[in-house]
Amino acid sequence: MVVSHYIGHMTSQAERALWKAIKSRMLERAYYFFGEDEFLKAQAVRALVDATVDASVRDFNLDVRHGGELEAGALGSLLGTPPMMADRRVVVLRDVAALKKEPRAVLDEYLMAPAGDLLLVLVALGGEKAKADKLLETRAVAVEFEALELTRVPKWIEHHASLVHGATLTPGAIDLLARAVGNDLPALAAEIDKLTSFSSGGEITEEAVADIVGMRRGETLGDWMDLVGARDTAGALALLPHILEQPKTSAVQIVMILTVQTLALGWGEACQRDRGGRVDFYDFLKSSGGAFVGRAWGEATAAWTEHLDKWDAASIDAALAALLATDVALKETRLSSDDQLLASLVLAMCAPRATSLSRAFA
Repeated sequence: MVVSHYIGHMTSQAERALWKAIKSRMLERAYYFFGEDEFLKAQAVRALVDATVDASVRDFNLDVRHGGELEAGALGSLLGTPPMMADRRVVVLRDVAALKKEPRAVLDEYLMAPAGDLLLVLVALGGEKAKADKLLETRAVAVEFEALELTRVPKWIEHHASLVHGATLTPGAIDLLARAVGNDLPALAAEIDKLTSFSSGGEITEEAVADIVGMRRGETLGDWMDLVGARDTAGALALLPHILEQPKTSAVQIVMILTVQTLALGWGEACQRDRGGRVDFYDFLKSSGGAFVGRAWGEATAAWTEHLDKWDAASIDAALAALLATDVALKETRLSSDDQLLASLVLAMCAPRATSLSRAFA
């Protein structure tokens, strides 16, 4: 597996060091992978295996096990087995946190002096609440795989298409694909697979992305958010059905992202009123701890700056009340469909007067 393409867009120093080590074949004896992005972890595991064990002898020198299924004796045997017709073996231990007390003790003791002819890869499950194992962080080379930032998605698309398929995409195709799918890497990889086949080895164009992914420029969730930010009632209502048809887009998610946008506009309006002068929305995003805006920060902040003058304190307050009411209705009742509730929300938020906003959800 060629890995040099991936080094430039890694999100952390630890990731960059890992891929450089894989490229040079200068690998450590034990690695500990944790973090939110399972796709990036799996990709790194495959690269480590490819860099360590030749495919011709892999059946004898690769073991992949689940932590919850191993007893102490079985783990000890895995860690103590020498390589066959190769310099090193690889043991991949998935969901290492599921190890019971006795096998965990075996692992901890092994990591005090790991064998030179074994590459041990410990993989923790991801998720927002998953925490790193402090002991494993100190006894193995720890690499955290965070979800890829939206700003890095275009570069990832370019590199993945080139690396896996030898394919190229036009800048417009990369931009539209990133807008359509976001940082869901398995979904992006699947779409690139389809686009490569559809384009028959030729350059993947924006028109191909529109045909295969089913989204055209001006029809993304970000475009719809801009229409609401501009208080363009007709435009937002016209695009709404298409937005709801897009894969992995739910009404609750839309309300969540729209709430972040409204809070940002409220923050900007307050700063402008109290301080006067220029508003830096990056300050808001940084203080929020990285609020999910559904697109790249630069794109979002540019749109908020453009539409800020269309909002005042009264309309922000009424919009937030409407968002809360819609969120509750989406979760507690099925008397109205998602598109009906969101259409009512658009009418409330884009109304020209704050009084209309309050009446819409009275």
